[in-house]
Amino acid sequence: MNSMNRRSVLLAGLGVAGAGALAACSSSSSTPALISPSGPAVAAADKKRAKSGRTHELPLTAARAMVDLGAGITAGTWAFSGQLPGKEVRVSAGDTLAATLSNQLPDRATTSIHWHGIALRNDMDGAPPATQSAVRAGRNFTYRFTADAPGTYFFHPHVGVQLDRGLYAPLIVEDPREPLSYDEEWVIVLDDWLDGVTGTPDEAFAELRQGMGGMHSEEHDMGGMDMGGGTDTPSSSPSPSSGSDMSMRFMLMGARSPLLGGDAGDVKYPHHLINGRVPADPDVFRTKPGKRVRLRLINAGGDTAYRVALGGHQLTLTHTDGFPIRHQQVDTVLIGMGERYDALVTLGDGVFPLVALAEGKNASGMALIRTGSGGPPKPTTRPKELDGKITTASQLRAADDVRLASKKADQVHRIELTGGMMAYDWAINGKRFDMNNPTANPITVEEGRRVRLDFVNTTTMWHPMHLHGHTYQLSSGGPRKDTAIVLPKRTLSVFFDADNPGQWMLHCHNAYHGEAGMMALVGYQG
Repeated sequence: MNSMNRRSVLLAGLGVAGAGALAACSSSSSTPALISPSGPAVAAADKKRAKSGRTHELPLTAARAMVDLGAGITAGTWAFSGQLPGKEVRVSAGDTLAATLSNQLPDRATTSIHWHGIALRNDMDGAPPATQSAVRAGRNFTYRFTADAPGTYFFHPHVGVQLDRGLYAPLIVEDPREPLSYDEEWVIVLDDWLDGVTGTPDEAFAELRQGMGGMHSEEHDMGGMDMGGGTDTPSSSPSPSSGSDMSMRFMLMGARSPLLGGDAGDVKYPHHLINGRVPADPDVFRTKPGKRVRLRLINAGGDTAYRVALGGHQLTLTHTDGFPIRHQQVDTVLIGMGERYDALVTLGDGVFPLVALAEGKNASGMALIRTGSGGPPKPTTRPKELDGKITTASQLRAADDVRLASKKADQVHRIELTGGMMAYDWAINGKRFDMNNPTANPITVEEGRRVRLDFVNTTTMWHPMHLHGHTYQLSSGGPRKDTAIVLPKRTLSVFFDADNPGQWMLHCHNAYHGEAGMMALVGYQG
């Protein structure tokens, strides 16, 4: 990957994207003045972007849909234009995307589109209430921005727990001077699925937010649910609240992963999907033996980290979260919610399972690569590579052309991750994000500064922490990412240059943790 736009990609941010968006600063005298999402500093930054002059018009209709998950399983959900995943969007670096969202959702539901990982202008980020008012039912909104950083991205709503429905799709920004050599590529979207099968994400969240309540266990502390074992508790388990008659339809108990530092997740999912298909009726990629294929892996799940491997092959990792890394050969890679990895593989002759093991949940998704004859493997197959060399982001190094120049941090912020399952009170620095007053407790940065964020996880749960509008670097020389796993009782330090003015969300990409309050605003000072 060349550096044509990499140093400038973290520019931009702009204006209010809809009526009722935030003013430049809070009315509270104790809150510092922040650059408005529609401020002149944001407009100036956007003008500096390298633009190709090409514009791609994209209609996106968010509506109720009945989707086929394979093997005779159908689910009523919400999706973009009736597809799961949504239709892949592909542009070239420097192109402008003009995506018109038409909200045809039922029950007067509002929605938005967040362009996950893209360092775009602030008013197009799609994160209510920070950058726009949510798009009301029956209304349209056009997102128009330049995508100047090549890489693997995706888009999804940023309202409630809508991420855990079918409203997501890949967004691939191609490099016009692509340095990698390969014959074909395959975009692979991972997802944990319950919508329209066991209930809805909103019902799951309603149960989770009751917390553990009347359950009393030495292992059920305020930091998280940490029970041991490897199976789900039956539905006859005690209610999460001693005063509630709601059975535990959704709360997952006993999911354990040493790789994730303990508790693996909160939610029971009946299915784990690859490209919208269950393992019993998988998506199939067909090609010829000897072909060199680029795999673009996207975890669009709500609550599940996946350990991904291709049976009979090693993978050469080339990118994470859109940015190039020093190539590393691995057997399997751990992908948290919101993370993306690119890998190269030269294929053998036969039929090979691509398996996404739901880490700690005793379940998996599967797709197939077919280059020759042979019967398909069983849906429950577990390639030996899953137990081989396991790679996480902390073991990777940034490619030379995207590594941040060595520089002392000008600003340091402690981002303490707090809360737990007892009260389901996930928060940042002990304060749940207030959707009604988003600028109440901003994390302030100054344009042009080098910023260090110290993620201090005080909980017993892992959290994939996502920063909008920027990529950060893990420690000194680590990979450039916008989403990174912070293990329980551990600290992860990341660095970024504050060169994309505006107001940006920072949050856990577990859909339920973020909605519960583990979210904050990173605001540029005016």
